[in-house]
This record gives sequence, structure tokens and C-alpha cells, in this order.
Amino acid sequence: MEIFEILLNVLSWIFVLVGSFLMVLGAIGILRFHGFWARLHAASVIESGGMIFLLAGMCLQAGDFLIFFKLAFIGLFLFITGPTSTHALASAALLDRSKPKKESN
Repeated sequence: MEIFEILLNVLSWIFVLVGSFLMVLGAIGILRFHGFWARLHAASVIESGGMIFLLAGMCLQAGDFLIFFKLAFIGLFLFITGPTSTHALASAALLDRSKPKKESN
């Protein structure tokens, strides 16, 4: 194996592992957090951070340009629609007069 291929494999696996860690962390956050607003934040971390790292790792592993292009297009689509859907959910909750609950000591 060439040194460039080894470096590419190591970098892609680092991206995949970081993305997987963020996905698991966000899923735990959705299950453990109380209230709509905290869970919405955990879901946005999953969609933004985890998705970007996972797709970047998969793009580095793609051998064909067409596969790379498809993955990049999926990433661009999710990068645009993820924050938009989170914003729409938060706006709908605010219009419904749902306020974040204050923590009790």
C-alpha cells in the first residue's frame, strides 16, 4: 500500500468514528434530556455534526467520482434541510406559546 492510501484510510476512519460518536451521543441526549427544547438541540447536533463527519468519511472512501458526487449531493441536501426543519419546529413551538421550562434546584 502506498502512504497516500494509508493516510486516506486513516483519515476516513477517523471521520466515520467521530461521526458515529456524535450520532450516539445525540441519540442518548434525545432519550435523556427533559423537555422539547433540549431534545431539539440534541437532534440538531445529530443532524449537523454527525452527518457531516460520516459523509466526509464515506466520501474519502469512495473510489468512483460518481459515488463521491452522489454522497456530496446528499450531504449538501441534508446540510440545507436539517437546520431548516429544526428552525421550523422551533418556530412552531414558539407560536404555540411553548416556553422553555426553568430548572428547579
